[in-house]
Amino acid sequence: MTDQQCINTIRVLAADVVQKANSGHPGAPMGCAPMAHVLFSDFIRANPAVPDWISRDRFVLSNGHGCVLQYIMLHLLGYNLSMDDLKQFRQLNSKTPGHPEANHGVHGIEVSTGPLGQGISNAVGLALAEAHLAATFNRPGFDIISNYTYAITGDGCLQEGVQAEAVSLAGHLKLGNLIVLYDDNHITIDGDTNVGFTEDVLQRFEAYGWHTEVLADGDHDVVGLAAAIARAKAVTDKPSIIKIRTTIGFGSVNQGEEKVHGAPLGAKDISDLKTKFGFDPEAHFHVPYEVYAHYRAVAAKGAAAYAGWVKLFDEYKAAHPDLAAELSRRIAGELPANWRSLLPVYSPADPAVATRKLSENVLNKIALAIPELIGGSADLTGSNLTRWKGAVDFQPDGSGIGTYAGRYIRFGVREHGMAAICNGINAYGALIPFGATFFNFISYALGAVRLSALSKHQVIYIMTHDSIGLGEDGPTHQPIETLASIRALPNLVTLRPADGNETSGAYAAALENRHRPTVIILTRQNLPHLAGSTVEKTLRGAYVLSQPEGHADITLVATGSEVSLAVSTAALLANEGVHARVVSMPSWELFEEQPHDYKLSVFPDGIPTLSIEAMTTLGWSKYAHASVGIDTFGASAPAPLLFKKFGLVPDAVAEKAKKLVAFYKGRVPESKLNLPF
Repeated sequence: MTDQQCINTIRVLAADVVQKANSGHPGAPMGCAPMAHVLFSDFIRANPAVPDWISRDRFVLSNGHGCVLQYIMLHLLGYNLSMDDLKQFRQLNSKTPGHPEANHGVHGIEVSTGPLGQGISNAVGLALAEAHLAATFNRPGFDIISNYTYAITGDGCLQEGVQAEAVSLAGHLKLGNLIVLYDDNHITIDGDTNVGFTEDVLQRFEAYGWHTEVLADGDHDVVGLAAAIARAKAVTDKPSIIKIRTTIGFGSVNQGEEKVHGAPLGAKDISDLKTKFGFDPEAHFHVPYEVYAHYRAVAAKGAAAYAGWVKLFDEYKAAHPDLAAELSRRIAGELPANWRSLLPVYSPADPAVATRKLSENVLNKIALAIPELIGGSADLTGSNLTRWKGAVDFQPDGSGIGTYAGRYIRFGVREHGMAAICNGINAYGALIPFGATFFNFISYALGAVRLSALSKHQVIYIMTHDSIGLGEDGPTHQPIETLASIRALPNLVTLRPADGNETSGAYAAALENRHRPTVIILTRQNLPHLAGSTVEKTLRGAYVLSQPEGHADITLVATGSEVSLAVSTAALLANEGVHARVVSMPSWELFEEQPHDYKLSVFPDGIPTLSIEAMTTLGWSKYAHASVGIDTFGASAPAPLLFKKFGLVPDAVAEKAKKLVAFYKGRVPESKLNLPF
């Protein structure tokens, strides 16, 4: 009876947790309880005492609506979640928020889920990372990296476009270490799935190259479930999905209906549920001794597996000391020594180059020295310039086009999937992933980029073809508003470098910020190298590039391709007796982290500031008294014509600067940073 007792305990705990919070989703945890019990009892190899063990099996609850299920399992297995934590579900500052959040204090949560489709897509990244690290570090007799990624997903996740992108790539890559349990309960928020989701899911996955299984009775058949998972593990050249027919809210008076999806069951229903399952209807949050004993025994098996791995790793260190030291460095999150010395440095005498090409130069210098850097492009390799010399593609062994030890990922035309997969790669550990596309198309990926920031994942987004500088492709490809939207995301660093030194600095920022993502925004058109730019100044977010002798009448602040425009404008103004300072501001976020005195030295009192950026002017009022920018969509024409059309040329900017100086003549404009709060 232990299996059934454990499963029923999970079900009644789920009902109690949601009831006490008066908010949440009890239905999925109650229906998925047998899956969770079988997975953690018989298959998942992990050690709650050492939750970050690199070779542990990973579990992803793709459908964040079932977060209570994950919290309950972590509590029962002895992770750092107490019964009091369960009772604080969805409360302010609790360990149990409304959806699982990675890197926010709870061990055992690998990735942040909630937005549907993200979890299963992250699971693809976790599986990809394992395949790559195993191919890189394992040697005969030493399977140092060897684990499975298990995910529970549902009808909602399988309707999202991001999962289709990710699982399509997983099938192509033959990720046999990925096993997905599909909670086929036929219910979404709108009711029965027959109102809008009647496809044959398994036929779709078979077309993607997945191994598929069906279990008709996921409510009771734990033996059949275990057998199906075991068969999936035996298929090593394909990812697997097991379609498991379940009853949402199993045991509730409203089981099988949408009513149990997203609301507490109510006291009467919970009392009857407990009586039906042999529990005291008056007891709340009760876990029988036998259930705790069962899961503590499971945790002990995990501890024994970890101890065996430690012994194996000690032997590995003796047999392969260089490999062991390299893996240990990566696991510790330490970058190679002196890697910064490899960054290219430029002078104004060097020829003008597009920053996307300068980015390629950086990758060619650092890729071999930082072997944890892994990534690729969403089918724009030749435009993004992200494949370094000598790179090997990440492809299935035996494919003839790469190996699992390769580090260049062909993501295909899958921007959203790319970003979500990169989150999973970083969540695995020991790897720093990057993904690339045109800057305009980061909008396709924004859901996953947001979770990069929320989850503190170090993902590098390399975005080329910024603004109107891409020219003839026109307004459909010109990201006028995009920079403002990603600047609005907390815990994300944006960098729009103006030349070679700033591009090198952008990579320094991206690689050294270990707990947040970075977006590097690059040009198609050539830019000159600027006198006064350095890697170190770039890391301050903004700095004074040039200062006139004596007094200054105005500060011109710009980013990216418009910094050289500001320099040219300052020279033109000087000929007319107007003295301009020039500030390069590659990163608002890094600048905001500087001391207040430094920030005031960049944007001082008493001088008006004019911002110049070939993007929307939204947000610049934080720093500037007036702005030159683009607050409409772009247009289709060669880039030089577009910059002239939108007034982003020296004479037009100079006219606006003179008007601003004239407006403030006889007045003393305060710095926008000098506020009393």
